[in-house]
Amino acid sequence: MAIITFLSDFGESDHYAAAVKARILSVNSSIQIIDISHQIEPCDIAHGAYVLKSVFRDFPKGTVHLVAINSAGQQGDKYIAIKLEGHYFIGTDNGLFGLISDTMAEGQVDINVNNLATTFPAKEVFAAAAAKLASGTHISDIGKPLDQFKKMLGRHLKANKSLIAGHVIRVDHYGNLITNIDKPTFDILSAQKTYNITFSRENSRRINESVNSVEAGDIFIIFNERKLLEIGINQGNASELLGLGYDSPVMINFE
Repeated sequence: MAIITFLSDFGESDHYAAAVKARILSVNSSIQIIDISHQIEPCDIAHGAYVLKSVFRDFPKGTVHLVAINSAGQQGDKYIAIKLEGHYFIGTDNGLFGLISDTMAEGQVDINVNNLATTFPAKEVFAAAAAKLASGTHISDIGKPLDQFKKMLGRHLKANKSLIAGHVIRVDHYGNLITNIDKPTFDILSAQKTYNITFSRENSRRINESVNSVEAGDIFIIFNERKLLEIGINQGNASELLGLGYDSPVMINFE
């Protein structure tokens, strides 16, 4: 069965998400539409990219991912479709797609072939293109070839033999602080060394196996399912209680 995932900053109180789904189903009523989230902060490209990057590979290759985040974009932004890692992505060329993978795209096209001026591109442009891709149309048949698409630069990890310098890249629904410090890098640099993790005014020499390894109200530090270092408070909000948020520094010093 053809699958289209749907990620947007539309929220749940208006008709926008339903209108896009209705347009998809009017093209092909057998398509399965799976909502990733419609609670992305308005126009928050970094938030949307984090969520999409975290989940798109869990879907079968060939899945079409419709992304309507800051879909109006800036003046001159194109509406595009990209084939990347065997998946298809449709949305506005606002830099988001460049944040989800370092792999070279297998194809990229401008899907607004009729130069349609619209205040609702997710419905008027993205939905039909997504439905066609999910129904088997080749990407080259739904738009005009593009030489490139916009790529924003995310925060890069700095690491050497004595230090890993990272940042918080996402504060999740629970107030947990997810960083860009990855377990493979940590494992290599921490071999046969002691370490000290510092954040805000706190420090720790221990990484926990799970959230419930600590008592309620205590700080935990784990590597999550994406193998990223995560800091939280068991049954509490780490962002609020520690005064940390997006882009806050987190350091690991090796001795």
